[in-house]
Amino acid sequence: MTLATQAAESADADTAAALATTRRRRIPLPPMTGKLLTGLLIGGIILLFGLAGPFFVQDPSEVNNIGLSGPSADHLLGTTQTGQDVLAQLAYATRGSLTIGAIVGVLTLLLSAFFGIVGAYAGGWLDEAFSLFTNVMLVIPGLPLVIVISSYVPDKSLMLVALVLSITGWAGSARVLRGNTLSLRSRDYVLASRVAGEKRWRILAVEILPNLIPLLASQVVFAVIFAILGEAGLSYLGLGASGSFTWGTMLYYAQNGLALRLGAWWWFVPPGLMLALFGAALSLINFSIDEIINPKLRNQTRGARRGWRMSRQQLAKAKEGTL
Repeated sequence: MTLATQAAESADADTAAALATTRRRRIPLPPMTGKLLTGLLIGGIILLFGLAGPFFVQDPSEVNNIGLSGPSADHLLGTTQTGQDVLAQLAYATRGSLTIGAIVGVLTLLLSAFFGIVGAYAGGWLDEAFSLFTNVMLVIPGLPLVIVISSYVPDKSLMLVALVLSITGWAGSARVLRGNTLSLRSRDYVLASRVAGEKRWRILAVEILPNLIPLLASQVVFAVIFAILGEAGLSYLGLGASGSFTWGTMLYYAQNGLALRLGAWWWFVPPGLMLALFGAALSLINFSIDEIINPKLRNQTRGARRGWRMSRQQLAKAKEGTL
């Protein structure tokens, strides 16, 4: 074995060790902050209620002769004008809204990752074509398009509503992922992998995707929030899924039944409260993921908390020190 061959093997070994060290360093452990724990707790309770609740309630479409009545031992959240149990409707509506959110989250993840990550890593004409298509979808107004599509389809299922929301909501995430992928593909460890002769699909899966996991998680959470609120808005306008219960359809029927005018708070407060709580939980999780992606946000939050704890005298001294 020649000295040149030994030097080449030693360089390859050093490169592999450096790559392994870099990979180990690029896997951060998410800090379990109070914000993240609160979001996970609230979201987990609502998710459990949506998954298990329908098995413990009666048929939400069953009509009784008792009419509009308040909460009681037989109906914990009261009934509608036709005697339908509000708790049963809330359980099925939670499952329906979460189903739409999950479908939109998965479809948005697949579409944005394909057009954003794959196109940016491939480069060339493929990146230009994907970027052009993404820009076209980005400038199309989402809500009017969703309203037009929904109004021309008489029988809309949950899958159709989720598909429409996914088509109109993936472009923004794709643009963000494209920008980050363009930055990552020029990093030293990616270039070293190319020099080492690794396959392109392996570089994409091993070197680039792990660095995008926090960003992908944040995009999925945002897509779920957009889907649930978007479906609630469509259902409130009477353009939601037909024959299915969601939080939006409950608010729509409560509006048509004059629940607010009749003082039937048990009809419209529960779905509205579930929307607010689940949206807040996902927002807290999304904020926590943003702090994981950008540690500067976490440092700014800690600095703000220290400022909240400071007394007036300390704040005055701090202001004098900055002047």
